Amino acid sequence: MLRYSISILFILLSVFTYAQDVEEEAERPQIKDSTHQLRLGVDAFKIVTNQLQTQRQSYELIFDYYWKKDLYFVAEGGWGNAQLDYTDLAYKSSNTFFKLGFDKSILSRLTSKDWDLAFIGLRYGMGLVERGDAFYSITDSLWGTTSGTVAGTNFTAHWLEITGGVRVEMVKNIFVGWNVRGKFILNGKKFKELPPYYIAGYGNGEKNTIFDFNVYLCYAIRWKMKHPK
Repeated sequence: MLRYSISILFILLSVFTYAQDVEEEAERPQIKDSTHQLRLGVDAFKIVTNQLQTQRQSYELIFDYYWKKDLYFVAEGGWGNAQLDYTDLAYKSSNTFFKLGFDKSILSRLTSKDWDLAFIGLRYGMGLVERGDAFYSITDSLWGTTSGTVAGTNFTAHWLEITGGVRVEMVKNIFVGWNVRGKFILNGKKFKELPPYYIAGYGNGEKNTIFDFNVYLCYAIRWKMKHPK
């Protein structure tokens, strides 16, 4: 089911992008791409929620580069940790992650200095997770209480995301914006025995599909393109 859902998302995005390109060729203002832009950002929402939660922490960074025709190549990365401390199960985990993908603006630029955008995009994500020893306790009415330890392990999580959001240049080179994301784990069966409580960059490792939200504060670096004489 997941495979078909992801395929449909890719097809819809491809059709939408093609239709938009055809429409824009006729209607959009002819903006000459004369400037490079590299934008660097931090997820301010995660920094705030880190202060409100004691069981998990996450830090996320984003980099995007304007290519042409309202297309941005995107790289994201970060790190985090979690501590599960129930009476019957306790362990710690930490991980780093990265994501690669693109964003396609659904708004045409009005001038060469207009960098505001609303967009849709796709990501491939990978998380390198380290889980420590897990201590468990099982209480049974017949056999009493059984406790033990599941040895720690390392594993890699893979997922895909479809995302959408906005970026608005509030003052020169300073942007604020947000993303909403649908995330689909690709190898959840690999750690079904003891799924990770939290994977930074993805979320609850017990769920194959989740939704997430980011609020970004970004800074843009721009420089002129060199055109052949």
